[in-house]
Amino acid sequence: MEGSVWRQMGSLHLGLGEDHGQVKDEEAEAVIIGGMGLDIHATPSMPANPRTTTPGKACLCILSLTVHYILGGVARNVAECMSKLGARPYMISALGLDMAGNLLLEHWKSAGLSIEGIQRHQDIETAVVSNIFDVKGELAAAVASVESIEKFLTPQWIQQSNCIIHSAPVVMVDANLTPPALEASCRMAAESDIPVWFEPVSVAKSKRIVSVVEHITFASPNEDELIAMANALPAIFVLLEKGIKIVVVTLGSDGGRFNLFAVHFPALPASVVRLTGAGDCLVGAALACICAGLDVIQSLAVGIAAAKAAVEAETNVPPEFNMATITDDARSVYLATKMMLLPIDAVSRVK
Repeated sequence: MEGSVWRQMGSLHLGLGEDHGQVKDEEAEAVIIGGMGLDIHATPSMPANPRTTTPGKACLCILSLTVHYILGGVARNVAECMSKLGARPYMISALGLDMAGNLLLEHWKSAGLSIEGIQRHQDIETAVVSNIFDVKGELAAAVASVESIEKFLTPQWIQQSNCIIHSAPVVMVDANLTPPALEASCRMAAESDIPVWFEPVSVAKSKRIVSVVEHITFASPNEDELIAMANALPAIFVLLEKGIKIVVVTLGSDGGRFNLFAVHFPALPASVVRLTGAGDCLVGAALACICAGLDVIQSLAVGIAAAKAAVEAETNVPPEFNMATITDDARSVYLATKMMLLPIDAVSRVK
């Protein structure tokens, strides 16, 4: 993305003072560490009842299901979103020498992004996630096979990118990493005072924040993941007391909040196709903006605008972003944000 576009986004006429909204001439290289995989999306064209078959003829049941193969992986989605917005993220991940791995790698190459940090080996089976949606585009069920990320994305492999991590403006880790890999990544970032963004991935994996919480600057859970993280620590206060400065809590159509001194960002109306890429695009766009020099509030407003574009697309990350629309939507979000102080009893309930 041209610097002039970043400047346009940095001067959105959002009522900022002269000291805000200044962007850098060159965007620094963020490091994204985590999963790359192939998503299989299945969407019925009629409502189905759980734990039973859906009435209808066999041929109609076949025709009532649409299946798509989508490039996925939380970290990969975040990095692709960043690249679509003009950033140049450095990806650290693992792929197999199989069909899915070849597809993911070729797409990465076609985007002009570095493959230096992507490990490939014949023993790696590329991660695959099967998602089943309801007719409204909400995730109804999912099965993830991501053992290869845990097995091969080791501290030793991540260490090979040590120099790049030390020079990054921000490092994002997703919870597909094992605790030792998370600890190694965060420790390297901490050695150079690099802020770390933690993406929880799922309720089960969000608990992996326990071993690295003191190194985390940003975290982006949904409500269920936030509760799981708080229970694992074992209270939400610990998230903040241990050093996390900003907790971005996604609330679906209700918008999003972060931190005890909360800023509520409104959700944007959207024609929803499916919701799986929304959170990843929010994080990716926010990181791209932070790397370009926008402040956190602006960056999250742009992230919400990117999330809207994501839910209206068939893929996890839209094929392209309309920058005029993103800018207008970000302005709308920013102007409607509300500052508030969360009451103690409200925070205490999340545990």
